[in-house]
Amino acid sequence: MITSIFHSWEHRLASATKNRIVRPFDWGLDWLSLDGAAGLRGLGAGEELGSEGATIDRYVEEVMRDTHAFFTPPPTRDFEFTPADPGRSAGGESATLRFPSALTTPYPENNTVAARWFPSTAARRSGHARGPVVLVLPQWNADAGGHVGLSRLLARCGISALRLSLPYHDVRMPAELERADYIVSANVVRTLQACRQAVLDARRAVDWLSAQGFDRIGILGTSLGSCLSLLTAAHEPRIRAAALNHVSPWFADVVWHGLSTRHVRESLDGNVSLEQLRRIWMPISPMAYLDSMRRTRSLLVYARYDLTFPVDLSKQLLERFADHGIPHERFGLPCGHYSTGMTPFKFLDAYVLIRFLRRNL
Repeated sequence: MITSIFHSWEHRLASATKNRIVRPFDWGLDWLSLDGAAGLRGLGAGEELGSEGATIDRYVEEVMRDTHAFFTPPPTRDFEFTPADPGRSAGGESATLRFPSALTTPYPENNTVAARWFPSTAARRSGHARGPVVLVLPQWNADAGGHVGLSRLLARCGISALRLSLPYHDVRMPAELERADYIVSANVVRTLQACRQAVLDARRAVDWLSAQGFDRIGILGTSLGSCLSLLTAAHEPRIRAAALNHVSPWFADVVWHGLSTRHVRESLDGNVSLEQLRRIWMPISPMAYLDSMRRTRSLLVYARYDLTFPVDLSKQLLERFADHGIPHERFGLPCGHYSTGMTPFKFLDAYVLIRFLRRNL
């Protein structure tokens, strides 16, 4: 009965969004050009690339040989930090950080990374790095206010927070969009590159935090942000702790089976199989990086009645962490995916996340 109640609630909350668009399927071969010839350099002169799917499979094989090269941005000094207006900070204004993304896309708005800075009391009073800090990656389609309340709460609890806008979100959204459709879509390679861009952006944000003197660095992500946070932690040795809020081992399976991505599945179905999609999206799937998570203390949060990150997938990742002996904690929220953001569950979730980060940073 409880399961039925929560599942009905999840469907009602999901149906409140009316602007989901079923976009046409596209392999996205033009998005391979962001790497130039990278990923295809193993082809001999005049060798046939074959079908679109085979070409992408070849690209992914090359990526998986060295994912650190795929997810490591070149250094930059072009950080633009704007302090909060002292006269308005009491009303909730925050300092802002902007810097160029390491991946240049056809959308100028998306090529500048935006972040909001919420220093802890100790860091604010000292005027320099003091105490722990967390990079915050919100959920898919979070607006400009997404996770700002959580970031402020982290700061009040003694943990500075840098809240990052994901690719194609809020100020980074192209004018043609109403939702952040380009980061998760039926354009297969664009989805791969957009998630890669998010990890590159997150690692540049860690560069900035490190340059400020912070060395107790954590990361917190929710839903899509959770997946991207794990990818970042797996490739970024300066991250000590990862609070992962809603988890799954496979990117493709969430899109294929999840409640929130039915409109994406509608375009994928009949053009690509789940097995092929799982191979193509392996570089952005947590399952590929379990061994790399041994150096990071992780919290895996899942929701017992989740239809968006189906709970059987979440439990698969929990089992894999345990089987691999990866240091971690786990917590099952007594709600669903959408209802995690509702009272009282949002307060329980925040408590669990912050308690973990305070103990491990």
